[in-house]
Amino acid sequence: MKTKMSFIKYILLAFLCLIWAFPLFWAVITAFRPAGMAVSFSLEPRFTLENIRNVFGAAPFLKYGLNTLVVVAGILAVQLVTVTLGAYALARIEFAGKGLAMALIMMQIIIPADILILPNYQTLKALNLVDSRLGIMVPYFASSMGLLLLRQAFKSVPAAIVDAARLDGASLFQTLRYIFIPCSKAAYISFAICSVSAHWNNFLWPMIVINSPQKRPLTMGLVLFAKANDSGPMWALVTSATLLVMCPLFILFCIFQKQFVSSFVTSGIK
Repeated sequence: MKTKMSFIKYILLAFLCLIWAFPLFWAVITAFRPAGMAVSFSLEPRFTLENIRNVFGAAPFLKYGLNTLVVVAGILAVQLVTVTLGAYALARIEFAGKGLAMALIMMQIIIPADILILPNYQTLKALNLVDSRLGIMVPYFASSMGLLLLRQAFKSVPAAIVDAARLDGASLFQTLRYIFIPCSKAAYISFAICSVSAHWNNFLWPMIVINSPQKRPLTMGLVLFAKANDSGPMWALVTSATLLVMCPLFILFCIFQKQFVSSFVTSGIK
């Protein structure tokens, strides 16, 4: 009976996986089919790379990709510093108001980021950062999720190792560099993947901040392919451009999949 139930469970899981993967599979097929067959259900095996070439010819795709890379890398670089210092303070230092700080961090996670669009925009306008890549980055220089993730990782570091380092004369930054950061490698990789994925796919905030076409990220450039013409949306170009946008994230996740999963399991964050 137990074997039969296990078999049924795996069948259901396989069915759910197929349902989840079908849109991605169909997008891949559509991207490499002739434009005239993009919305047909024909199973005729006709494939072409013309859609990919048209995507690069229709818009400065490489420029958009460079803008996105600069924004994502800039945000992640600053976040790694802020969440490391903040997580160490929350995990290893006792100070007045620590419980309040944790409550505010949890509140930041619960509150949707879109609620803060207006005050963030007013702040950028006062700082003359509207229509700049730095303006996209500034509101995300700290991360509540990163603080909680690394806090849990830092709390799991044995106190004996930290005490031994201090007895040897290690400073705070040396302790972070040689003990806490190496011991929390999986947590850093998981946070980096989440941060890169979130800001690589961010559309609403860049759309509000950026006005100049040459400063657009990939998500804004993708809108160009989704515009309808007289005959309707160009689905072959849309799916081709979408695959190009998501491909780096997919490769990144495949490389660091084990570290990503293990970090969230050990930290207790779901």
